[in-house]
Amino acid sequence: MAALEDGDTLVITTLDRLGRSTQNMLAFAEALRGRGAGLRVLNLGGGDVDTATPMGSMVFTVMAALAQMELEIKRERITDSVAKRRAAGKDLGGRRRTFTDSQIRNALRLIEGGEPATQIARDLGMSRATLYRRIRELPISAT
Repeated sequence: MAALEDGDTLVITTLDRLGRSTQNMLAFAEALRGRGAGLRVLNLGGGDVDTATPMGSMVFTVMAALAQMELEIKRERITDSVAKRRAAGKDLGGRRRTFTDSQIRNALRLIEGGEPATQIARDLGMSRATLYRRIRELPISAT
C-alpha cells in the first residue's frame, strides 16, 4: 500500500485476497481512493473497478460482500470436514508426530534383524532417508 502513488492501479486475482470482510475491503478501497490509486480484479473480467464512481463503488461493495460470504462458506465446510474426519478417527494432517529415541532404536533393531528399512520407515510414517538420519543422530551410547 505504501508503494502506491496517484494514478497507479493495484491488480489482484480475486477479491478474497484483498481482505477478510466486506468492511475491511471497503476500508481498503477508501484508502486506495485516498491515494488516487485504482483497482483491477482479474476474476471480474480484468476490468477496472472504479471505486470513485457510484456504480463502481456499488459493484465493489456487492463483490466484496460475495467474497466474504464465499470465505465464510469455505470456513464452514472446512470446520465440518475436520469434525467428520475427527469423528471417524482419520488423520487431520498438520505437523508430523515426533519419534522418541526409543522408537528409533527399536526400528534400528528391526533393520539389524533383517527387516527392510523401507517397510519400517513406511510403518512409522516417515521416509527411509529420515529414518536413517534419525538413526545417525541417536546418542552413541544408545546404539
